[in-house]
Amino acid sequence: MKYASRTQHLMPEGAYQVLARAQSLEANGHKIIHLEIGQPDFETFENIKLAGIKAIKQGLTRYTPPIGMKSLREVIAEDAGHRRGIEIHPDQVVVSPGAKPNLFFPTLALVEPGDEVIYPNPGFPTYEAMIRVAGGTPVPVPLLEENNFSFDLEAFNHLVNDHTRLIILNSPSNPTGGVIPRSDLEQIAAAAQRHNCWVMSDEIYARIVYDNASVPSIATLPGMLDRTIIVDGFSKTYAMTGWRLGFGIMPKDLANKVQLLLTHSVGCTAHFVQVAGIEALTGPQEQVDLVVAEYQHRRDVLVDRLIAIPGVTCQRPQGAFYAFPNFKSFRRSSSEIADLLLENAGVAVLPGSSFGEYGEGYLRLVYSNSLENIELAVERIRLVLLTHLEPVH
Repeated sequence: MKYASRTQHLMPEGAYQVLARAQSLEANGHKIIHLEIGQPDFETFENIKLAGIKAIKQGLTRYTPPIGMKSLREVIAEDAGHRRGIEIHPDQVVVSPGAKPNLFFPTLALVEPGDEVIYPNPGFPTYEAMIRVAGGTPVPVPLLEENNFSFDLEAFNHLVNDHTRLIILNSPSNPTGGVIPRSDLEQIAAAAQRHNCWVMSDEIYARIVYDNASVPSIATLPGMLDRTIIVDGFSKTYAMTGWRLGFGIMPKDLANKVQLLLTHSVGCTAHFVQVAGIEALTGPQEQVDLVVAEYQHRRDVLVDRLIAIPGVTCQRPQGAFYAFPNFKSFRRSSSEIADLLLENAGVAVLPGSSFGEYGEGYLRLVYSNSLENIELAVERIRLVLLTHLEPVH
């Protein structure tokens, strides 16, 4: 049986593969600490759950406009614009079942076969997948550990050209937790304007940021709102991963194209889920702050204990809930080390290579888990490394 070439390169996400192996070990009686799946360990906030339940009881379970309910798009425009300091019109907002359609569909609407698309590496695996499905040429740009995992601007300036159609950014980053500073964004914006290309800014973790810092958006820079697609959603901030609610902010003409792609694919986003989204944005926000404070505490414990292990270094993540420690001194592939930790320490983590070639030598650890489990996991990691591996200085 022959399948279309656009599907030949598609691979499963590494997190789900590791989860399946970890669950298989658990089925055989092993105790596994899960640091591989990137979702909050908190429940969806109570006021949001109640709003969704009330909407279902009221019969709000029917079709809605493919682009999203006007009431939700108005709330998103107000909230997203206020947080970024820019004016956003509801007609620029596209609601989708999860954030991924607002990654995929603008790419399909913009990228022709042969167009080049720059994306971060290590980075979210969907970026390369959607570029290839659209027929584009993926152009990875390394993220530099010594630059808090922002772009290697020297490499970027060498790679961007008149064939570049789209530049993808992710800040705070999955898998590194790095934030792109404004000075770097200014250089990227200048290149986008010089070569007349689009920018897709994945800002799904923009509210999970630490040390009272802020995350600048490239859309706020002069001349950039008209060529930027902001991708965001409710999954991470409000612990709504299973609700599937995301949105994109983009120029109105592009929003209309993306709406057509939604129409002929998913149809629309669930009505009651959108009602819950309105409650998420307009209801109390104190719990978001409390959760972020807890993540910051877990981050500090995790990083402090990791860097106490001989041979391990780790940047302190500026946002998201991922640490990306460097294990290069052990002279083993990241997949080998991840396998060793799963089989011998009972700790499920992802190899950095799951996020691209420049992730080799790193592991991704998710700290959306209890402090007790994080402390136990790092102690198990330390003991296994001391027993089975020796760092080379």
